[in-house]
Amino acid sequence: MTTYATAAERYFAAWNADGAEAIAKAVSETFTEDATYTDPLADVSGHDGIAAAIAGAHAQFPGFEFRMKGAVDGNHHIARFSWDLVSRADGSSPAGGSDVITLAEDGRISSVSGFLDRVPGA
Repeated sequence: MTTYATAAERYFAAWNADGAEAIAKAVSETFTEDATYTDPLADVSGHDGIAAAIAGAHAQFPGFEFRMKGAVDGNHHIARFSWDLVSRADGSSPAGGSDVITLAEDGRISSVSGFLDRVPGA
């Protein structure tokens, strides 16, 4: 598995972690302490900010999980991938997007720039 695929796998594990303790653990394993996460709905930094963004997504979409769509593409210290938000109950997918991540020397994510390609009600 490439460094890019490993980072993306940990990223989805963090976004799909269940409960505050599991989210905090996954975020600390996935992101640097000063990591930033920016998308059209959030602009946060640090482990606490990222964990809060993840918890907020869980509250807004209970019973859903983030799934990678396609493969990870990367070069140097950046990677990009697309994703869908999918219902565990019926497979519906109200949202999807693409993210660009920057990797630190230790392989953890130091920044995320997220783009929403499909949102509910749009």
